[in-house]
Amino acid sequence: MVEHRHRLLRGRAAEVVLAAGVTLAVTATGGCAGGGGSDDRSPAEAASVVRGAADALARTGSARARTAMEMATGGTRVTIRGEGGVDFKKRMGQLLVLLPADVKGEDEHRPITELLVPGALYMKNRGAGVPADKWVRVDTTTLADGNLVTGGATDPLIAAELLRAAQEVTYVGETEVAGTRVRHYRGTTDIGRAAVSASAEMRGALEAAAKGFSKDTVPFDAYLDEEGRLRKVRHHFTYVNNGVIDVSSTTLLYGFGTPVTVVLPASGDIYAGKIAD
Repeated sequence: MVEHRHRLLRGRAAEVVLAAGVTLAVTATGGCAGGGGSDDRSPAEAASVVRGAADALARTGSARARTAMEMATGGTRVTIRGEGGVDFKKRMGQLLVLLPADVKGEDEHRPITELLVPGALYMKNRGAGVPADKWVRVDTTTLADGNLVTGGATDPLIAAELLRAAQEVTYVGETEVAGTRVRHYRGTTDIGRAAVSASAEMRGALEAAAKGFSKDTVPFDAYLDEEGRLRKVRHHFTYVNNGVIDVSSTTLLYGFGTPVTVVLPASGDIYAGKIAD
């Protein structure tokens, strides 16, 4: 079984740790599907538009994704970046997560390949004594954070599902994200309420996160295009793990319609041994 799965930062070096002990050390938002109008500037309509972002993505099908996760604790700040693609219909994705050089000045770690599927996270090249040709499988419904921060990148599927419980939403204005005109919304979401409203496939991870975070309320900035598709979202999490950890997680979506293929590893390619500290 995978051990030490909830540790995010290790020692005073403030190294970010993946589930199972791996060391790890993304603005205006859009209207309703089919185009937005001035009504989306009222609080009620703004909330409705943001809550529908996940469904708009499911209708679109797939997209390329870039992620950035910044963690701060004890005066130390680290940023983890990822890039890949997500299939919002099949609820699957793949990211290549780039770990920064550690605070001791050592070279960057090898990128970790992550496969995202409902209820599970698969990782390859994760180190910690795991052979390079083997995968590690983590049950995200058992993680204290539901893999909102543990994997070094918030699953883009879950990032969108969190917005289903958007509240206190205000329309900030129009801007551009990666050359695309978007509408920017700001508000908060509630992890527990998002779990109730989430699609069945994503519910388990969010239910776990609702129990593990010190605060259920999560501030966000969301940017939607004229078709109501989420182009960018930034969530601010507060996590307690040997101290308070502030996490800013950003997801950028682009290249809508780009095919995304996720091939899960065979059972024989999944490491079942002990994970080193």
